[in-house]
Amino acid sequence: MSAELEAFLDTNVLVYAVGADDAGKHERARRLVRRGFEEGCYAVSTQVLLELYVTLTRKLAAPLSPEEARIFVSALGEWRVVGHTSDLVFSALATAQRYQVSPWDAAILEAAREAGCSRLLSEDLSDGQDYGGVRVENPFRKP
Repeated sequence: MSAELEAFLDTNVLVYAVGADDAGKHERARRLVRRGFEEGCYAVSTQVLLELYVTLTRKLAAPLSPEEARIFVSALGEWRVVGHTSDLVFSALATAQRYQVSPWDAAILEAAREAGCSRLLSEDLSDGQDYGGVRVENPFRKP
């Protein structure tokens, strides 16, 4: 794993790596995930891993089997994985209130902060918004 992580990946990026109606998003997400495995430059959280498993097995047009999803999620365990502690939850609640985002999104922001990442790759929050030192970047935005 690299000494400094480049970014934290949100669930949607990982889902698109497995399946997406949009071929451009799928390919971009696959490149990001491949790079994560090659360079160890990304982090995720236990929340992201759980959301990913549920989405892959229940919400895709062609869901993965529980075993296929477990294998993919388990492989991501090679990355830096931030667990949710009570301190992270309390910080997330404060972030949710401060920035008027959901507690779930705030937990992603706080996990990114915990991992030491100043960038969060996601399409779920405002692209370019800085949330107290964690800047959101939509990796699928059109230039």
